Amino acid sequence: MRGAGFLAIWSDIASNNLTDYRHWLTREHTTERVTTKGFLASRVFRAVRADTDRFFILYELEAPEVLDGPAYLARLNAPTPWSQRIMPQLGNFVRGGGVMTARAGRGEGATIVALRIEQLPEQPQRLADAIVALDGIAAVQIGTTDHARTSVPTVEKGMRQDEGLFAGLLIIEALDEVSLRSALRQAAEMAPGLFGGIGEPEIYQGMFALDARIASVA
Repeated sequence: MRGAGFLAIWSDIASNNLTDYRHWLTREHTTERVTTKGFLASRVFRAVRADTDRFFILYELEAPEVLDGPAYLARLNAPTPWSQRIMPQLGNFVRGGGVMTARAGRGEGATIVALRIEQLPEQPQRLADAIVALDGIAAVQIGTTDHARTSVPTVEKGMRQDEGLFAGLLIIEALDEVSLRSALRQAAEMAPGLFGGIGEPEIYQGMFALDARIASVA
């Protein structure tokens, strides 16, 4: 990632709406977002589970100020007809953005955990460096949510129910699931206060990615 800011979104979709959701996400929505001023890239992940269709989307932003900037707010206040159909269908919706406090590693991993954390580690860069040094780990990112910028009322926000928030974000990207699970056990020993209340972290696999440098509006 190149930008200083991020926007992270989790949501569920009912199985009977899955095809429409995936087409909306990959054929319209992510293109709309990454062609908005200040957005650099989008990555979409799907949870490794059979009982629920759960997705995690990570947007890379030039800066956290993009979150309440005029270009993005204009998008949020003028959702497309397709977005108007999809947004009310999203369950367990959690959204937050802010600044990436620490990064370590090189490239991107296809298997990740994206943990919502209630407090940041005392030394986020030191923790990121320690985790990325573990076997099979490609990258680590730690972010701080800007609640004020994330919570601006918009038309899109009004279309969703019970939108969740979080204080911080910890993303660990691995080469495979075995490496990721091993790294999580070791990371929990490094920072027990951070991982203690998380429970069994949910693992996601990469599904789709789009960079603003190659995106074009159809």
